[in-house]
Amino acid sequence: MAKDETFDITTGCDLQEVANAVNQARKEISTRFDFKNVVAEIDYEHNATKIGLHAADEYKLEAMWQVIQGRLIARNVPVQNLVRGTAQKASQGTIRQEVTLVQAIEQDIAKKIVKFVKDQKYKKAQAQVQGDAVRISSPNRDELQQVITDLKAQDYGIELKFGNYR
Repeated sequence: MAKDETFDITTGCDLQEVANAVNQARKEISTRFDFKNVVAEIDYEHNATKIGLHAADEYKLEAMWQVIQGRLIARNVPVQNLVRGTAQKASQGTIRQEVTLVQAIEQDIAKKIVKFVKDQKYKKAQAQVQGDAVRISSPNRDELQQVITDLKAQDYGIELKFGNYR
């Protein structure tokens, strides 16, 4: 019997690149004229995988988001994996927002991926959820390549990484 070939589907952000992008955004915001003498703070909690934005008003908050987003894109951090929370009022008329970094495939998205692979009726490809990843296996490498191509064409709201190809 032929040995099955496999690959894993995961997601996540390089946290060091996120930290570097946040530091660059802080420097840019501190030197911009439109942010002089106003509240404009960026908090990054490395272990909690959250970015906190604190601004004087919604306009400044959106401008900060544009700066951070540009820095993250330049550092190849997938912006699909960033989930912006709702903006909340803070003290003295300021506004806060929390941005969460998606580091794992959620169970409902993993089930959608498995369902998609099964619905495509590949000859021998099997999909199974393994913790925060999805493993695809098949005795045929060409079929696995087809699965990767088909999954890249889908939109699950997060960036899918295909790795651990054996």
